[in-house]
Amino acid sequence: MIGTIYKCEICRLESSAPVRWFVIHCSDSKLGIFKWDPAEADKPHALHFCGEGHAQVYISRWFESFCGSPVMSGSK
Repeated sequence: MIGTIYKCEICRLESSAPVRWFVIHCSDSKLGIFKWDPAEADKPHALHFCGEGHAQVYISRWFESFCGSPVMSGSK
């Protein structure tokens, strides 16, 4: 019997036995990051990442898309 196949959101690597992977749940205002946990990984809308580096890529993109423009220096 083959288990669930998970796919990294960044590089598309597939694994049925993820090791050192991360799960991210996100919305417009909230980001939840989990070390690999099958219960979290199997939740609807869970995102899967094959390692810390690819999780960081996603987190950076999330900040860029939801945090808007940086504050200008001297602004109050």
